Amino acid sequence: MPRVNYRSKDVDLMARMMRAEAEGEGKQGMLYVGNVIVNRAKADCLDFNDVRTIEDVIFQIQGGNYSFEAVQKGNLFYQRARTAEKNLAKKNLDYWREHPGKYALWYFNPYAPCPPTWYDQPFSGQYKSHCFYEPAAGTCESVYMG
Repeated sequence: MPRVNYRSKDVDLMARMMRAEAEGEGKQGMLYVGNVIVNRAKADCLDFNDVRTIEDVIFQIQGGNYSFEAVQKGNLFYQRARTAEKNLAKKNLDYWREHPGKYALWYFNPYAPCPPTWYDQPFSGQYKSHCFYEPAAGTCESVYMG
């Protein structure tokens, strides 16, 4: 049973986002970005109460901007999904979760050392240039399920 319900267009959309956000960090880095996408679709808390599908997650607007910079500025995001990234996206959607993105709802590249918190959410770990953050204890139990 997949972690979230999805259609083939969701796989394509997620694959494009994973590549746009983390191609330079290889397959592992793209999988961590995929974790965050799926976690946001599963989360029923914080900024993610009204996002339930992969499309909702990818095109969510927060503070007047898209949550993922690649939607606004990413040339790679607007290219066709490639088979390699589609396979990674499907892996995330079906089962794959690992630290530091296992329960993360946020990531970013600070171009400096990772801060210990990001908008009051604790640092869960780093992979190459990206810092990952999961919800503070007791604020989002739904992300830890399934």
